[in-house]
Amino acid sequence: MKILWNQCKEELKNRVNKSNYEIWLDPISFVSVDEKFITVSVPNNYYIDRINKDYLKLLEEIVRDIFKKNIGVSLISNGEAGEFTIQDNIIKKEKRERVISTTHITGLNSKYTFDNFIVGNCNQFAHAAAKAVAESSITYNPLFIYGDVGLGKTHLMQAAGNFILSNSKKRVLYVTSEIFVNDLITSIQHNKMTSFREKYRSLDVLFVDDVHFIAGKEHSQEEFFHTFNTLFELHKQIILSSDKYPREIPKLVERLKSRFEWGLIADIQPPELETRIAILKRKAEENGIDLPQDVAEFIASRVKSNIRELEGSLSRITAVSSLKGKNISLQLAEDSFRDIFKAREKAISTNDIQRAVAEYFNVRVTDLRSKKRERNISLPRQVAMHLCKELTNLSLEDIGKSFGGRDHSTVIHAQKKIEKICKENNEISTAIKQIKKSLEL
Repeated sequence: MKILWNQCKEELKNRVNKSNYEIWLDPISFVSVDEKFITVSVPNNYYIDRINKDYLKLLEEIVRDIFKKNIGVSLISNGEAGEFTIQDNIIKKEKRERVISTTHITGLNSKYTFDNFIVGNCNQFAHAAAKAVAESSITYNPLFIYGDVGLGKTHLMQAAGNFILSNSKKRVLYVTSEIFVNDLITSIQHNKMTSFREKYRSLDVLFVDDVHFIAGKEHSQEEFFHTFNTLFELHKQIILSSDKYPREIPKLVERLKSRFEWGLIADIQPPELETRIAILKRKAEENGIDLPQDVAEFIASRVKSNIRELEGSLSRITAVSSLKGKNISLQLAEDSFRDIFKAREKAISTNDIQRAVAEYFNVRVTDLRSKKRERNISLPRQVAMHLCKELTNLSLEDIGKSFGGRDHSTVIHAQKKIEKICKENNEISTAIKQIKKSLEL
């Protein structure tokens, strides 16, 4: 009979997606079979509820087909019957004191502080919001920070956590959403959901980085929804980060999208030149590296996408300096990065950008280069100019020439206008991100 049961599990594996099978169906074990039922065991009552709800019909269909009998499936639990039926919308004070001890793990890295976070126009609003929340001067709940990878979201969240930890006795936990999901899976498999819920719902401040990772994971979203509600109802602070605005996170359930928008949403944009230079100088200072101003300007003018690339460039020039036994200089930097920067320049041109923008906005490339001033043409043209300034090393004059012979002042105007629009209009900001993706940047 076990052979037949193993065939049933193989068929289940073929008909259920891998992650759901591994979490919910693989732990099922054969117990016995009679004329009316096949009896199988699961780790706990929570499995019984979930399988009855989502998988019982499929399971019975497969069992009847393979066992060649008109029988049902009876589920029994190996675990404690009451483990997953606890009413825990409000965590009792005594339970909180029992669970959280002086050895509470925060997940924070002490190297991230507000003092070593470089503030510029690109992140000023997000920094102010995070600091206000950390100081408890203003309540934004949740605080939702979003922006592309490598722009400092993690640094800002950890800085807020470290500030709170140093200036209060609040219970703080920082996790990535991947850690949250893995904790959940482990807790389900080992019948420890009560401990899981106590861990996350008895906090004063919860930080969840890259929260978009839970999108598409049905049970993880459900569990996070209840965790969010419990903390919110208890007036505990929630700080989240993502690479997208809540409404733009695909496969995220509507009720989480709406809750993520309850508080304050702050975005972080790629750093402007002055901020990139300041970041390089600060990183060099922290690591005892003598970085000349002209070298910092050279690197910052060419590495524009994110802070991690800036740090990587600093590591590269430092390594080259050490290996060659030479001081860091502009000549050494030019020699070290020549092939890398040339490859980047070859990788994208104004023509590439114009084609990508024209395709996105459903206009013609010739329209972008024309004298037409209709908004449906002028806005895409300004977006294209903005991207040419950001993604190429061309002069303002050269960019202007590629748009029908316009002068440099037109390019400057387009750059400033798009920067302003991006702060006010999430739709245009999203359009620019999508165009960059189409250019494989």
